[in-house]
Amino acid sequence: MLTDPIWSKRCSPVFFAGPRRVRQPGQRLDALPRVDLLLVTHNHYDHMDLPTLRRVRARWAPPVATGLGNARHLAKADIRSAVELDWWQSTELAGAYVTYVPAQHFSSRGLYDRNQCLWGGFVIEAGGAVVYFAGDSGYCPHFAEIGHRFPRIDLALLPIGAYEPRWFMRQQHVNPQEAVQAHLDLQPRRSIGMHFGTFQLTDEAIDAPVLALREARSRAGLSEADFDVLAFGETREYSAA
Repeated sequence: MLTDPIWSKRCSPVFFAGPRRVRQPGQRLDALPRVDLLLVTHNHYDHMDLPTLRRVRARWAPPVATGLGNARHLAKADIRSAVELDWWQSTELAGAYVTYVPAQHFSSRGLYDRNQCLWGGFVIEAGGAVVYFAGDSGYCPHFAEIGHRFPRIDLALLPIGAYEPRWFMRQQHVNPQEAVQAHLDLQPRRSIGMHFGTFQLTDEAIDAPVLALREARSRAGLSEADFDVLAFGETREYSAA
């Protein structure tokens, strides 16, 4: 399963300008095993990267789920059968039960299409495991509602980066302290921090999200086993039992 994949050097509408990667991808795209399912949370350039999606489509042609209105963008990457979902709507793809869940964020790919497509996250139920991929979100009651509707979440993938300055970013992106509170709201077996350390999108230092997560986790009485981050390129296995 791939979630919002981006192997491009920039997250931008043009290849010669815009935020540039500060780290190479943890794995080469052509080194990945078979991709059975592709999930795209919303249409921002760091989440819906059409050059990467074209490569994924050409190699594996996996089924795709996304939010309402996004299929027209994906068609530009030769993805022409994406399943569009509204919040709380579900579908079955590649043997997985996929539910599109709310987030506090926004959408746009240009100057005149703000909020014309839906944004959100995904809950994936497959193989006896339940995984929540949050996408982008500010802190909001959606996390508690998702935890209520899905009382068993084995793994939550929560954003911890792109949060400064707070007066501007707090509505769209949680900071590490709020990500810890989202973890407490969701009550998953464990969480993994994501959405940091690849593009310098906002004002905080590139390593600040991980350091701030450690502090917030400690204040909340959580351990690394409760809420951790992966090293770049790291593979980690968890039991769903």
